[in-house]
Amino acid sequence: MLESCQNAQERWGGVHLLIDRWLQERHELVRAYDALGDKPEALSESRKPLQEFCGVLVDYVSAGHFEIYEQLTSEAKAFNDKRGLELAEQIYPRIDVITEKLLAFNDLCDEGKCVAEKFKELGGLLHERFELEDCLIEVLHNAHKEVTAVQA
Repeated sequence: MLESCQNAQERWGGVHLLIDRWLQERHELVRAYDALGDKPEALSESRKPLQEFCGVLVDYVSAGHFEIYEQLTSEAKAFNDKRGLELAEQIYPRIDVITEKLLAFNDLCDEGKCVAEKFKELGGLLHERFELEDCLIEVLHNAHKEVTAVQA
């Protein structure tokens, strides 16, 4: 039993570090958003803060889709977590819709067509996305962390 616990820790301990790093990126994204939100004129005056924000935005969104969600789903499958996988099937489509809107904003900015109204919409989208992601982390990762601890 100790061996299975160690295997789980080795296998899923890295997911915890990956999530921690991703949540740090989220913090950077929020800081960049807030910095631009405090100065909406920066959207038209200087492109550098906006470009920096868009870079962090794309990095964060990409990490979610190409690293985090995949790892969370793999973990749930390994633990045969049907409830978690069903929840993920419900949540991922909404996250995909939000992702499309976030990337469309980035494309507008790349074309020099970024406007303050579109930027303000991002706040609500980001907030909703963060809540959905937190739910996934709670159900698909933290629940399994508790199972692994009980096995020890």
